[in-house]
Amino acid sequence: MKQLRFWFDVISPYAYLAFERLPQVLEGHSVDVRYQPVLFAGLLSHWGQKGPAEIAPKRDWTYRQVAWLAHRLAVPLQLPAQHPFNPLALLRLGMACSGPLDTPGRWVCEQLLHHAWRGGADATDPARFAELVQRLQPARDPHGDEAKAALKDATLHAASLGVFGVPTVEIDGRLFWGLDGLELLRGYLDGDAWFDGPEWDEAARQPLGIQRKP
Repeated sequence: MKQLRFWFDVISPYAYLAFERLPQVLEGHSVDVRYQPVLFAGLLSHWGQKGPAEIAPKRDWTYRQVAWLAHRLAVPLQLPAQHPFNPLALLRLGMACSGPLDTPGRWVCEQLLHHAWRGGADATDPARFAELVQRLQPARDPHGDEAKAALKDATLHAASLGVFGVPTVEIDGRLFWGLDGLELLRGYLDGDAWFDGPEWDEAARQPLGIQRKP
């Protein structure tokens, strides 16, 4: 059985939509899925990038596009009352709910993502967070050092593998980024011969052209 890791941050609407879509993509395949929270802001800092919400016109486009994608995929989605928001408490809660494999199960991740992307409420509201903690019953303290360290370690590990954004799916040493990357993932799982050809590896050998100065 293949092992697949789904790297995500609750701050990303694309991660939410990909999470909802993933079971359909995996239909007909025997795959062990691990859901791994990471801090998107940590990845952005590692790679020297800005998030979509930090660029005003890109922020507007992102909200329009995810609204359309949710409509097309028939997935309920309402923007949270404020976005971007600080996802640390939710991510650490996910880590505090981790099971024997040191990753939270799908139901826990579903609760975290629905908390942010369904209903249009404030994702950081203390009362809502307290209710979520009560519902999830974490095995460890979501505010404790263990949960904080686990999230930090997961984010550093993701960056070391080349993960630069969320959602990212890791399988067989290959990374598939973004909601639209699920189409490539399905092709790979279906055994498309393209993945046995040179194109995948040649992309990493493309000579670097002009570079913009910082």
